[in-house]
Amino acid sequence: MRTEVVAIGTELLLGQIVDTNSSWIGEQLALSGIDSYFQTKVGDNLERIVATLRLALDRSDAVICCGGLGPTQDDLTREALAEVMGVGLEADEEMEERIVEMFAGRGRRMPMNNLRQAMRPVGSSFIAQMPGTAPGLVCPVRWPGDDGTEVDKVIYAVPGVPWEMREMLAGTVLPDLQRRAGLGAVIGSRTLRTWGESESGLAELLADRIEERDRIGGVTLAFLASGIEGIKVRLTAKGATRDEVDAALDAEEAVLREVLGPLVFGVDDDTMESVVVDLLRERGLTLAVAESFTGGWVASRLVSVPGASDVLRGAVVSYASDVKHDLLGVPEGPVVTEDAALAMARGVRERLGADVGLATTGVAGPDPQEGRPPGTVCLAVVIGDDVAHSTELRLPGRRNQIREFSVITLLGLLRRRLLDQPAEAGAAGGSGSG
Repeated sequence: MRTEVVAIGTELLLGQIVDTNSSWIGEQLALSGIDSYFQTKVGDNLERIVATLRLALDRSDAVICCGGLGPTQDDLTREALAEVMGVGLEADEEMEERIVEMFAGRGRRMPMNNLRQAMRPVGSSFIAQMPGTAPGLVCPVRWPGDDGTEVDKVIYAVPGVPWEMREMLAGTVLPDLQRRAGLGAVIGSRTLRTWGESESGLAELLADRIEERDRIGGVTLAFLASGIEGIKVRLTAKGATRDEVDAALDAEEAVLREVLGPLVFGVDDDTMESVVVDLLRERGLTLAVAESFTGGWVASRLVSVPGASDVLRGAVVSYASDVKHDLLGVPEGPVVTEDAALAMARGVRERLGADVGLATTGVAGPDPQEGRPPGTVCLAVVIGDDVAHSTELRLPGRRNQIREFSVITLLGLLRRRLLDQPAEAGAAGGSGSG
């Protein structure tokens, strides 16, 4: 079952919107055991959309068409589908009523052009999931095969709004594709989140295991560098039952953790900040943050974690040197040093009454500062009166990349130090501490 993804929208071609939908769909197809060899983008032009869909049907068994289902004049997917199917469009009264009710339920006036969304090619059906006002479509197509005889193919049309698209994919499109492909096997994946080693470094550490897996089959491994989210190692397994798949993933994860050790900080939806919040809570510790060139990004990542208020006392963005000196007690002199970072961490810990202090200071660029080149960063962790750790690094990339890498690196340093601290007696255990 070869499936092709066609993303529709002139804004995608102009770079006004980044096409994350196609990459997500591609990942889900792979995890579902569905082959996908092509992804295409096409603008809001009826003739070109029709030509693109016909090409896709020539070389694939199924097409997932994303976008162009809105109510405006440049939403042409329905018309293109009807032309490819060789049928007309018809209004669906039940869908019209549903759209009207959705607007009424939100207390909003419904523009009449929204009723265009209740039009569907004759012979098609609406996708059951409809989180927004744009219904998706399942369009069966009879199409000439390689030998000239007609074969059954299908086009799925889903909205371009990511959360609407994802609900329709999970609820209808992927299960229907697996049914059409006759896939009885269960496919599952697990993602190990790592930090502290490069993608190539991880591949080198796991080279023997990858070679062994290539030879004997079973669980497959893939790497994905994800910036501030760390470097992901994805494990994928196939089996007759979910229990069989989970057992294979458990066994492989144990082997990889043995090799990678503390480089693994979490699994699947864990983030470095969620892991750090859990560890602080387990140990009964509170946290304060002092930031210079990261400008509040460390604190922002932490407060994105539900329950961060249990541990985070507050943060100070001490961007100017005099704020570092006057507010945080940093001694006069250069501020892009390990000593300055330690003083910032101690100062914010004391002033905000926290157990743990973190600090960032550095040169994000593009210009040097204090004679230090862009990418020079100094990070510090202070825990109570006994633990004080600082480091100076040279990080690659442009300004915001340097800031992002500094955030996850600092949180990673804190995680390592917290793993050495005993948990508070009776504290509830957290998840994903790696």
